[in-house]
Amino acid sequence: MRRDSFQAIADPTRREILQMIAYKPLNINSVTEKFDVSRTAIYKHIKILTECGLITVKQQGRERYCEAKLDKLKEVADWVEQYRKIWTERLDSLDDYLIQIQTKEK
Repeated sequence: MRRDSFQAIADPTRREILQMIAYKPLNINSVTEKFDVSRTAIYKHIKILTECGLITVKQQGRERYCEAKLDKLKEVADWVEQYRKIWTERLDSLDDYLIQIQTKEK
C-alpha cells in the first residue's frame, strides 16, 4: 500500500509525533511516554510515518531513535499554496468590492 504525506498528517497523534521529533531525534520510549494510548498504537503511527518517508528509525545501541525527515512535507505545502493563491485573490476582490460599496455610499 502506497502511503503519502497527506495520510500521515491526517491523524492528530501523528502530527504530534512529528512535532515532538522535529527539532531533535527521540527514542521510541520517550515518544510513547507522551501519549495516553498503548505502545502498540504509537508503534503503528510510527510505522505509517516511516512508510510515508516523514521519519526514519535508527538503531543506536539498545535504543531506537525516531528522526524527522520533514522535507517530504513539501508535497503538502505545494498543494496548500495553490489554494492560498486562490483565496488571496478572492479575498482581495472582496476587499475591493467592499471599498467600492463604501465609496458609493458616501
